[in-house]
Amino acid sequence: MQIERIRIRNFRAFRHVEMLHIPRLAVLVGANGTGKSSLFAVFGFLRDAMNANVGTALAKLGGRRGFHEVRSRNSDGPIKIEVAYRIQSEKHEKPPLISYAISINADQRGKPVVEREVLRYRRGQYGAPWHFLDFKQGKGSAVTNEITEVKTAAELEREEQTLKSPDLLAIKGLAQFERFPAVVALGDLIERWHVSDFHVSRARNEPEAGYGEHLSREGENLALVIEYLHDNHPQVFSTIKNALQRRVPGITQVESRQTEEGRVLLKFQDGAFADPFLARHVSDGTIKMLAYLTLLHDPDPHPLLCVEEPENQLYPSLLEELAEEFRAYAQRGGQVLISTHSPDFLNAAQVEEVFWLQKQGGYTTIHRASDNAQLKAWMEDGDKMGRLWKQGSFEGVDPEG
Repeated sequence: MQIERIRIRNFRAFRHVEMLHIPRLAVLVGANGTGKSSLFAVFGFLRDAMNANVGTALAKLGGRRGFHEVRSRNSDGPIKIEVAYRIQSEKHEKPPLISYAISINADQRGKPVVEREVLRYRRGQYGAPWHFLDFKQGKGSAVTNEITEVKTAAELEREEQTLKSPDLLAIKGLAQFERFPAVVALGDLIERWHVSDFHVSRARNEPEAGYGEHLSREGENLALVIEYLHDNHPQVFSTIKNALQRRVPGITQVESRQTEEGRVLLKFQDGAFADPFLARHVSDGTIKMLAYLTLLHDPDPHPLLCVEEPENQLYPSLLEELAEEFRAYAQRGGQVLISTHSPDFLNAAQVEEVFWLQKQGGYTTIHRASDNAQLKAWMEDGDKMGRLWKQGSFEGVDPEG
């Protein structure tokens, strides 16, 4: 999967923004409060809305006032989100563009409802797109054909459906049925999106014995995932361990052990000492590097990975190598969006990968670095994005803000 375009209206500081031509690795910069976290919140909102309903998802972002708190200030229109993407396929050199759009508003009682939900599929460069799903206020239809098998719009087979509540996404229910393959594919993608907001203190915890295949949002199950990889994917575990050894001198072994009390301990072996030591005694940077390597070498990688400020607690010299790890993950097929304040991390980025966010009149705008002729010229002359950012060369942005 690769998301190529995002359109957002009336979502927090995003009154009306577009992020276009999104590459497989995108690096977002901007002063505090410009909306980098809010952009990631859009993906988390869609996943939460699919797992529950739009009211619950909005409450997680805006508390008791939900919809009214999340909707942009001084706005009386609906919240609108559109994501356009392609799913890589051996049958298509350039897969068709698919777009998923939702419009959310409040009913007369103030309860959020899904005004419109549409899944569109454009086969060629010209002509109107086909609607594979189209719902209004909980009623609509979905196509039951396989996307790749349909040649003309006349071949589309539709099935009418009514949701039990207008605050539910149609893809939540229909993704459970194989007869709606286009919806199933979208639902699977959204469920597997991952937003990482890693906290070292959470990863140092000694969790109860349990099971963990994938690193959680804050990383509190790191020891469980290490244990899972060691037991079930030894080659992946070895790759992670070897990468950690290259980046953190002295570390020769990483292991996860269960105590008699049923807790899981993460232990590290330093070549200079005979006995291993626990996670709570190693540096923040060692824990964080291990967590990112675990995330990036997941045997079942996320189709979309959003990471907030990976530079925290890491030594600046490690950031360029970490950026290369993210780029390699993206090249293997998982798209990556990263927010950062670090010139050192940004120095590893290419001009086509960088976007900057700027507040104008209380609302956020998004700019693509490669659209700026001067930035492109400086980069072609051998300059680096981080240095240009630190010098204030990104138009309209104070890097110290």
